[in-house]
Amino acid sequence: MPPPSHRPSLDPLTTGAVGLAVVAVSSSAPLIAYAAAPALAIAFWRNLLAVAVLGPFSLARRRAEFRRLASGVGRREGLFCVLSGVALAGHFATWVPSAQLTTVATSTALVATQPVWQGLIARVQGRRLPRIVWIGIAVAVGGAAVATGVDVGVSGRAVLGDVLALAGAMFAAVYTAFGERARTSISTTTYTTICYGICALILLAMCLVGGVRLTGFDGRTWLAILALVVGAQLLGHSMFNYALQKIPATTVSVLILLEAPGAALLGWAWLGQVPRPYALLGMALLLAGVAVVVVGGRRTAPAALPTDPTPLDD
Repeated sequence: MPPPSHRPSLDPLTTGAVGLAVVAVSSSAPLIAYAAAPALAIAFWRNLLAVAVLGPFSLARRRAEFRRLASGVGRREGLFCVLSGVALAGHFATWVPSAQLTTVATSTALVATQPVWQGLIARVQGRRLPRIVWIGIAVAVGGAAVATGVDVGVSGRAVLGDVLALAGAMFAAVYTAFGERARTSISTTTYTTICYGICALILLAMCLVGGVRLTGFDGRTWLAILALVVGAQLLGHSMFNYALQKIPATTVSVLILLEAPGAALLGWAWLGQVPRPYALLGMALLLAGVAVVVVGGRRTAPAALPTDPTPLDD
């Protein structure tokens, strides 16, 4: 059943939050590739440390909201938070290893297929996406592929990385879809605290079962993990979660595509992974596709939103 179509109008604060989020998440793949630690350990620590930062603040500011969820009154929204955390764990468990198995550019471009899966989810939910949105998605994804020089790796290691990146895109679409529903009546900090907490618990279990080393890393690696927490996690994912209050999940997924050229440029600067000569053409296509989806998405039946919108500083 498609949600009602009452969504607050887009404002400069939300636009700025999305811009900040794009810049922040662009650093994710290069930092993962740079860190000398197991992929699952990186994913676990970035979520656990994010909860450590957000937890005390959200418990102090949103105690009544947590009590409401614990009492079962907000059971539906709480379930969406949990399911979103499970999907986020699946995303990190697949995409983070891919960034270490293949190039930053290829991993980022393949995970950028998220809008395709997001569009399919929206269709299953009963939302009829305008043809212009599908055209924009195709142009944006194609632009991301050109910008980052996607090519299927010839080694088994690279092929595995490609497959994991695609799986990461699917999990990311599910995570965003559940997050959109959870945010209909739950504040940003409450949602992200629960979501990241569930994600961290699942990743911890995976690390323990798989015998993944969680400590003993050098200073450079811990700095990279902290940078992931502050940048990609707190300023990236959290700002996108906030934006879901006023922007449809399909549009948010396409805006995340802007991470692709950003990650490719950072991979070039930090890791010496030189982008293809035609990267500029791909970036132009990507930006054009994003613009088409943002404009065309206004004709899409959006998700329901809270009657008491949550401010960014929650």
